[in-house]
Amino acid sequence: MAENVKRSKKSKMKKRPQDWEDMKVEIAKELGLWDKVKAEGWPALSAVESGRLGGVFSRRKKAACEEADGEAGGEVSGED
Repeated sequence: MAENVKRSKKSKMKKRPQDWEDMKVEIAKELGLWDKVKAEGWPALSAVESGRLGGVFSRRKKAACEEADGEAGGEVSGED
């Protein structure tokens, strides 16, 4: 009977690393959204607020990944 239980989309998603959660909280604090999140939870954010937070988060995550790739020797010099 447990096999017929329908799972939510969130339960199928991969678990996010803790440092991503920490970064999300840090950005919410910087944008002045943390008090609202702390009082009402993440779903209380409007689409505009979530979009702002997500945009900043994506830029920082991309920069962190590029920085990590650069430190690993992934950069290729264009000089011959």
